[in-house]
Amino acid sequence: MSKSPKEILEQYWGFSEFRGSQEKIISAILQEQDVLALLPTGGGKSVCFQVPAMVKDGICIVISPLIALIQNQVDALKEKGIKAIALTGGIPFDEVNNLLDNCMFGGYKFLYLSPERLQQDIVQERIQKMNVNLIAIDEAHCISHWGHDFRPAYLECSKLRGILPDAPMIALTATATKQVSTDIIDDLKFIEPLVVKDSFSRENIAFKIFREEDKRYRLKLLCSKLSKSAIVYVRTRRLAQEVAQYLNVNGSSATHFHGGISKQEKEKKLNQWLKNEIKVMVATNAFGMGIDKPDVELVVHYQIPDSIENYFQEAGRAGRDGNAAQAVLITNKTDEELVKKQFLSVLPDTAFLKLVYNKLNNYFQIAYGEGKDEKFQLNFNEFCSTYSLNVLLAYNAMQILDQNSVIALNESFSKKSTVQFIASKDGLFDYFEKNQNIVSIAQTILRTYGGIFDFDTKINVQMISKKANSTESRVNKVLEQLRNDELINYTAQHSDLDITFLVPREDDITINVFASKVKERHRIKEDNLDHMLAYINNVKLCRSRQLLGYFGETAEVGCGICDICINDGDSNETVLTSISEDLLLLLKESPMTSRILIEKLSYEEGAILHVIQQLLEDNLIRINTKNQYKLE
Repeated sequence: MSKSPKEILEQYWGFSEFRGSQEKIISAILQEQDVLALLPTGGGKSVCFQVPAMVKDGICIVISPLIALIQNQVDALKEKGIKAIALTGGIPFDEVNNLLDNCMFGGYKFLYLSPERLQQDIVQERIQKMNVNLIAIDEAHCISHWGHDFRPAYLECSKLRGILPDAPMIALTATATKQVSTDIIDDLKFIEPLVVKDSFSRENIAFKIFREEDKRYRLKLLCSKLSKSAIVYVRTRRLAQEVAQYLNVNGSSATHFHGGISKQEKEKKLNQWLKNEIKVMVATNAFGMGIDKPDVELVVHYQIPDSIENYFQEAGRAGRDGNAAQAVLITNKTDEELVKKQFLSVLPDTAFLKLVYNKLNNYFQIAYGEGKDEKFQLNFNEFCSTYSLNVLLAYNAMQILDQNSVIALNESFSKKSTVQFIASKDGLFDYFEKNQNIVSIAQTILRTYGGIFDFDTKINVQMISKKANSTESRVNKVLEQLRNDELINYTAQHSDLDITFLVPREDDITINVFASKVKERHRIKEDNLDHMLAYINNVKLCRSRQLLGYFGETAEVGCGICDICINDGDSNETVLTSISEDLLLLLKESPMTSRILIEKLSYEEGAILHVIQQLLEDNLIRINTKNQYKLE
């Protein structure tokens, strides 16, 4: 006799009761009903499909967008003694075949797939023969053109309805607007689904914006007051390393995490952070998905995210234990201009897409009506140079052509060469004396890239070759020599890439098929950024109320703990009185600047500034010529 959902929950997860709408969702699945589950970050989404899959006979198919997320969930299931398999990219055909056999005959309960794997005929054919009890689409917002992480491959998920018409389906996401929810239901062909939306309200998180020219000082101050752990989000690998190094120098134990470090190093860093051996994880935005760490008391966005959805999902990794936590965004006017440039100026329009597609065909001398299934090797830098194309725009244009199945690019297309000098400057000088033939290229690299002694640095081989009046081939040979002689760490990724033309050449007609979709995607990205900047520039509405309103939820009162509420004087009067008393005691010792007062007082900064203003108005303190506050 099969066990009940609660018995399964207690046996494998150690909980006696479900949270929020989990039980309602599980009950619907067990009655073969489709479900759209909109649950906040930390709301226990995986339990909603893992528990009913364990109750029923057969295997659950799970579609998930990130290999790291898939691996985390599979590892967690295996630790509980539950048989699960991950079928991600890079697995040879024979091994794929064997893994699918295991799913059919080995008593496995979960098969995790990337959406790209689902496109393979062999995978679809074998799934059709399995006893599938449930289909789970995780991070389901990826299926929507309106979603912040739209992935065209996610549209393949709808095929599962045709392949497995009798299996119920659940779609799960932590960030979905009304439009995204409608898209998910339509694209997945849901039949009278149960739509469950738990409140996105996180009453224990204080959402704050700090406007700072000296962003590092603000970050140092925030991290210096930590008692548990924190995540600091940055956008580039190099900045992750730089910020972690800065925090370590300034008394906070920190490390960095990004896609460029080895699997072993990732595991080591993650474990140190999970065990609180290191307090601060400085990471690029993929970090945190599928990682269950309840005691994160601070999440900092050091740069502006491109959408409210991304921001809210990442900020929501704070305070999962229900204790007080902060989600802070540190910014300034320069950041606002930079984010517009980074996210909007690199979006290729339809005319540029047509130009790139036309030049690709001309480059390989493909005649009109020809080219389908032809494969070539392309030196990307040389191609851009030949036609004077902006490299970043051309890169994004090729990605769009790939997403819309005009061409297929190999996976290494997005990788870059990186270099870090590990020899001392004196050692380099001696080496150059003995190897004069490489000095010009080596010195060009050193002059072009600051910090190359401290960090793995992305380099542009084509640019170096031009500056050094040499060839790409020669630059690559010099880099290999320096690596072999142990003067540098060097990860080589040459600019050659495999490109396959998937449709016959029809020039503008080829692009016109999806031109309106591209235009719409660009408009959505512009709207997303506008909403993000509106959130930052808001000075009147409670942060929590503003965020909840974006997701279609109404909050009647302010949170009382965000920077807006505190600056409006909505803080507890008893707290304000305590701040006033402590502040006046400090000023009895000596005059102090607001920065020093904030460092010394263990209260919210907004509340401290509010009290300072009140004391100034009441003529109890004044400012001296050194910009310090002193008693009257």
